[in-house]
Amino acid sequence: MTNPIPPSGAALRGAVDLSALVQRQAQGAAGQQGAHAASGPSDQIVFETDDAAFGSTLELSRTVPVIVALWATWSEPSKALLATLERLVRARAGRLALAAADADRSPQLVQAFQAQSIPTIVAVVAGQPVPLFAGEQPDEVIDQVFDQLLELAGQHGVTGTIESGDAQAGAEGEPAEPVEAPLPPLHQEAYDAIERGDFDAASSAYRTAIAQDPRDTLAVAGLAQANLLGRLHGKTLDSIRSAAAAAPQDLDAQLDVADLDLSGGHVDDAFDRLLTLFPNLDADGKKLVRERLVELFEVVGTDDPRVAVARRRLTTLLY
Repeated sequence: MTNPIPPSGAALRGAVDLSALVQRQAQGAAGQQGAHAASGPSDQIVFETDDAAFGSTLELSRTVPVIVALWATWSEPSKALLATLERLVRARAGRLALAAADADRSPQLVQAFQAQSIPTIVAVVAGQPVPLFAGEQPDEVIDQVFDQLLELAGQHGVTGTIESGDAQAGAEGEPAEPVEAPLPPLHQEAYDAIERGDFDAASSAYRTAIAQDPRDTLAVAGLAQANLLGRLHGKTLDSIRSAAAAAPQDLDAQLDVADLDLSGGHVDDAFDRLLTLFPNLDADGKKLVRERLVELFEVVGTDDPRVAVARRRLTTLLY
């Protein structure tokens, strides 16, 4: 059976991938191991990826949804499924891409996507994960999943197309660039600021966009992400977790861990940490946690089922 795809999840047009950023901060040069693959795929529709090369895969996911197939050479079902996925992805004429990740060579991806079995198939849209299914599936089921995925991507502006490896070379043999619609000016300003590490400027641009159009939900979510990135900037996984372990009653330290958990895809852990703290806090602490939760809800996506569960729990605690 396929896992349900959220109708509108955490995929945010123009936002950077949070877990990748934290990994870079925490691991530094260690993230360069295996850089033989980091230059990106020559065929952007179907290619191999791994822990070290996944950055280019994330960038591609801002143009088209990328199907990530976690497979293994020892798994015959996963090899058969890869062939099926390639055929069905190529039939979508560049609206989807397929990244094959050998699970034995990609332990961080296996952990990040919480793969419980091989093969496991997930997608990435604008740097955010979308669970799809595990195990072999009939062609018609996969086609239906792909339709839903494209609909989800369209809701977040990920509507580009890419050319096959055979068609990518131009007149001078250079690869063609993916086609992608431009961002609104203030969103582009915010994205550029995030790219250069100026999270205050990014937040300012998003606030201006919201002031101009309070219904700009992507700017609201972008502001939440920029704030989160700013809070995590300069901190490492070890320093955050060590501080929280040393001071379990320190609210700021626990808030940092919640930010870290959410940035790494551990959404339920982040919400549970803050909601468990909430009843024992004073009025100021409760106000701070409630505001942080509301902001994290925007980062994940307000239509995400995990947000709905956490919001109901927060409401119960408030009243």
